[in-house]
Amino acid sequence: MATLRALRKFFQNSQQQVCSFHSSVSRQEAVVISGRKLARQIREEARADVEQWVNAGNRRPHLSVILVGENPASHSYVLNKTRAAADVGISSETILKPSSICEDELLELIHKLNTDHRVDGVLVQLPLPEHIDERRVCNVVSPEKDVDGFHVVNVGRMCLDQSSMLPATPWGVWEIIKRTGIPTIGKNVVVAGRSKNVGMPIAMLLHTDGRHERPGGDATVTISHRYTPKEQLRQHTKIADIVVAAAGIPNLITADMIKEGAAVIDVGINRVHDPVTGKERLVGDVDFEGVRQKASFITPVPGGVGPMTVAMLMKNTIKAAKNILLTPPEQIHMVASS
Repeated sequence: MATLRALRKFFQNSQQQVCSFHSSVSRQEAVVISGRKLARQIREEARADVEQWVNAGNRRPHLSVILVGENPASHSYVLNKTRAAADVGISSETILKPSSICEDELLELIHKLNTDHRVDGVLVQLPLPEHIDERRVCNVVSPEKDVDGFHVVNVGRMCLDQSSMLPATPWGVWEIIKRTGIPTIGKNVVVAGRSKNVGMPIAMLLHTDGRHERPGGDATVTISHRYTPKEQLRQHTKIADIVVAAAGIPNLITADMIKEGAAVIDVGINRVHDPVTGKERLVGDVDFEGVRQKASFITPVPGGVGPMTVAMLMKNTIKAAKNILLTPPEQIHMVASS
């Protein structure tokens, strides 16, 4: 009997330890992915690429940025981009124009940069004033110099799984997922947000065929948008292995919407009033503190996707510099004039 009681006590203790172990595992917080750290790695790669390019006798890559108006956020973003360019060895210039500039004058400026052989990359900082057609502006930038990846030719090539200038933010999300080792093949993904510059390209990169010229993620992707009922969105996110939040809505994704072990990429950038400090602060689309208790990986805001966007822009500028040598000047002029 004593032996039987001892065995029973042993098994009870073992079960308690196992339960305790599983409980501690389930409470483990997500790995916070440092976009700044990954961006530093990519910028180091870009710096080495630029030096190799220049040492081979080529001209240093040059980026021209057009900044219209006095939007403080736009000025801050452009400053970050030009600082990153200097860091990796890319020369750059910022062309300032007043918000009153007419559309034709802006288009003429872009035409001049398209045909300037000293300019490799052209970037028009968005948003633009309401009287200017952003889509028309994006389509006037030569596809070979379109480092934002917004020209219809680059968007079309991306959708066809062909090599192109990828939009910097979606490309940054792709690199976060790949460099972190998050699997995508056969996985369920929800992209919250369908914007043509962020949500749609992210979905394209993740769902397309990994065997094609521009390899995709081979995932099953669901896209939600402003007309997706919250309860329906929750049904999709609760079975998603990866959730990409890019809707521009603070706290859109909460802990009750995420399954245990999901990877959560927060692309949102929202300025909200902080009742404690009385000042504005940046938040994403994800309830960071709540979701990190259930997710396996999560990106913070700020310090997540943002730095990756700038890093991928540098990669695109280098790609543009190399592509220019392969494109006859007559073809550049023809594309710019079309």
